[in-house]
Amino acid sequence: MPTPIEALGSTANAFQPLPDMVTGGQPGEAEFRALKAAGVEVILDIRDPMEPRRFDEAALTAELGLRYYNVAVVAGRLDDSVMNAVLEVLRKEKGSSTAFHCASGNRVGGALIPYFMVDEGMTEEDAITLAMRVGMRSSELLEWGTDYVRRTTAG
Repeated sequence: MPTPIEALGSTANAFQPLPDMVTGGQPGEAEFRALKAAGVEVILDIRDPMEPRRFDEAALTAELGLRYYNVAVVAGRLDDSVMNAVLEVLRKEKGSSTAFHCASGNRVGGALIPYFMVDEGMTEEDAITLAMRVGMRSSELLEWGTDYVRRTTAG
C-alpha cells in the first residue's frame, strides 16, 4: 500500500507539509485511486469549477467514497470569504488524511499560510517558506495569506 505522498506519483509539486496532509497540482484519475488506497479520506480542490479538467473529479471522488470539497480560489477574487471557506474545511477535517490541490500547488500554498500560522502555530517566515515548498509562486497569493492573518488576528 502506498503512502499518501507516494500515491500522488508524478503530480506537480507533490509535497507533504503536515503528517495528515498532502498537497500538489491536479492529480489524475490513477492518483485519486492510489490516494484512496493510501488511506486519504478528504479531497480539497480549490480550482474553479469552470477550469478545464480531463475528468469529473467530484464524481470520481464520490465513487471512491472520499469526502470532496471545492472552494474556488480565483485571481482577482481573493477575499476573506474565500479564505474562510478554505479554513473551515481544513479545520472541520483536521486529523483526517487530506489531499489539498489546485492546478499547480500555487494557490494551495497561499491558502495554507493562515492555517500554518494560526492553526499550526508557525511563524510567518516558516509559514511562507513551507507555502513556497508547497508550490506558491505568486506575490498576490502571498499577500492574501499574510494580510488575512494580520487583519483577523490583530488585537
